[in-house]
Amino acid sequence: MKYSKATNYALHTMVFLMAAGGGKPVGVQPLAERQGVSPTYLSKILTKLVKAGLIESASGANGGYRIRRHQEDISFLDVIHAIEGTASLFECSMEHSAECLIDQEMRRAEEQMEQYLRDKKLVDLAGKMAKAR
Repeated sequence: MKYSKATNYALHTMVFLMAAGGGKPVGVQPLAERQGVSPTYLSKILTKLVKAGLIESASGANGGYRIRRHQEDISFLDVIHAIEGTASLFECSMEHSAECLIDQEMRRAEEQMEQYLRDKKLVDLAGKMAKAR
């Protein structure tokens, strides 16, 4: 299983915004520079995070992005779903009954992984980052 680079950048961006703290907006330029990615590309990712209600944008001279929801409530899975969507990772391609045993096992495994990612909060990593500075 593999997540896109966009998910990688989104997770890092969220942790950077949380570690910045204070609710002050952070511009796309410093976020992009920190990750070595173009601001245009990162803007597309940020738009998805805004649409998911995870962050908000502030316009103006001191504009940028900041966390919208309570940091303690944002999980890895929230960010992954914002970028990748919620479709299952596995689809049975065989034309047999809906009771495919392989599909059932793959879905159980996916549910366990999603529960793990739902339980892992980004704020925990942001706290470690802030202490490391």
